[in-house]
Amino acid sequence: MEKWFVTMKKADFYQIGEMFQISPILARLIRNREMVTKDEIEFYLNGTIADLYDGMLMKDMDKAVTILKEKIQANEPIRVIGDYDIDGVNATYILQEGISNLGGDVDTDIPDRIKDGYGLNKALIDRAIEDGIDTIITCDNGIAAMDEIAYGKQQGLTIIVTDHHEVPYIDVGDGKEYLLPHADAVIDPHREDCPYPFKGLCGAAVSYKLIEALYGVMQKDAEDVDYLMENVAIATIGDVMDLTGENRIFVKQGLEMLKRTSNEGLKALMECTGVPVDSLNAYHIGFVIGPCINAGGRLDTAKRALNLLNAKTRREAVMLAEDLKALNDSRKEMTEKGVEQAVALIENTSLKEDKVLVVYLPDCHESIAGIIAGRIREKYYRPVFVLTQGEEDVKGSGRSIEAYNMFEEMNKCRALFTKFGGHKLAAGLSLKEENVERFRESINECANLTEDDLTEKISIDMQLPLRYVNESLIQELELLEPFGKGNPKPLFAEKNLKVIDPRIIGKNKNVLKFKVQDKDGYEMDAICFGDVEGCLETIEQSETMAFTYYPSINEFRGERTIQMVVQNYNPSK
Repeated sequence: MEKWFVTMKKADFYQIGEMFQISPILARLIRNREMVTKDEIEFYLNGTIADLYDGMLMKDMDKAVTILKEKIQANEPIRVIGDYDIDGVNATYILQEGISNLGGDVDTDIPDRIKDGYGLNKALIDRAIEDGIDTIITCDNGIAAMDEIAYGKQQGLTIIVTDHHEVPYIDVGDGKEYLLPHADAVIDPHREDCPYPFKGLCGAAVSYKLIEALYGVMQKDAEDVDYLMENVAIATIGDVMDLTGENRIFVKQGLEMLKRTSNEGLKALMECTGVPVDSLNAYHIGFVIGPCINAGGRLDTAKRALNLLNAKTRREAVMLAEDLKALNDSRKEMTEKGVEQAVALIENTSLKEDKVLVVYLPDCHESIAGIIAGRIREKYYRPVFVLTQGEEDVKGSGRSIEAYNMFEEMNKCRALFTKFGGHKLAAGLSLKEENVERFRESINECANLTEDDLTEKISIDMQLPLRYVNESLIQELELLEPFGKGNPKPLFAEKNLKVIDPRIIGKNKNVLKFKVQDKDGYEMDAICFGDVEGCLETIEQSETMAFTYYPSINEFRGERTIQMVVQNYNPSK
């Protein structure tokens, strides 16, 4: 059962409203998003490219740009080694594009998810040496590749690491000893000694900062790379970074740039997936465009997605975009099947009693383990690891809940893994098959999760009576976009609502449409997606209902009506 609570942040909402020419309702919503000072609110509402921090503030950025300037001028061959997901592909593209525009001799390599696994490995380094490469730059990986980088350095390579993942560490006494790779430069805002003010960048944003700084050092106009912000925006949303601070600006500006992009591949992908370019928002990137870019790395090779970004002709772009869309369609089918298998396993075994779910699906395609883990976490609201049989070892992906720091918990049983890494909310791992059950036992023994931790909290911004909802409020809510992790869509609630004429509609019978009426007789259209059967059953058994909702405009045959889009429901108490 969910627990609903209203966020009660205090402030003078009328004063804030007057100062920024917004309604008190909007002022309250901004305060709920932890904006307190005048400067914070100003940055949130009106931040621009000019407010982004100087990349030279990052530790080792000076070293990296000095090395790259020399390598470019000496025409030494440089290889960018990225990762096979949406962040890695865009980061690779940004570095390749930026360096080649400066006249550098640059090419790229991306590991194969199945053959190579995540990040830098010895085979990739050997391949670079065979190809006569002088310098490797990693992006969206490398921070955990201590041994591989040591090997590359022994072979005489120059290596620059750009990454945004947590720095691996070992516990020593009361503290932590961080394990930095011995590369020529290591750029990662999560370095303990990195003074960069904003730590939440994705890999593509770190790559962008490097290119921007490099342009400055080579006395080129850094504004010439502004267009690459559209790639930073795609990666930031796709890698589910918090849409706060600099990320908010990157995504806001990047989405505007995408609406008029000159990138043939992105144009073709938006066209073939049917996203509305004029009203493109973070949802379209996260749930339509992004999964297609990721599908290459999941089911084939991420080089397909990189080729799409590099496509020079419309014909080539359309062909590649259609291929990626087809791959994503088959990925969706495989995901549904995997979710069904995982649910059956949990429901019919002792797994159901575990606080941390470790689900072993040997035949599942390892590339979709993370997506299945995310879906299972949504269903059971517990940390989830989905493990699959890889080519050599068992591989897995984890997705966590707010109260459980997955990366730190995995550190407690690190001896069981052949490889692991990640963040608080997501992680990846490899281990021997004989250790699967031991891992399940150990990770559950270590878990100090209470019943309260395992109860999903629904944070409501405010109770909002129906009569306050009008077109100008709905329009004003757009000032809070882009929505996503760290900047959620506002959630309103109202109770004691009578439901009139509920009916299931849609060709897949997955939409519940009805009217709601408050105690004063005020009516509004309402719509609910998702578990429509459960919602209808609750409505039929209750006199009045409480709903959490987001208001929107429904346009149908030229008529505009206000409707509430229901997110959660409960009988009114």
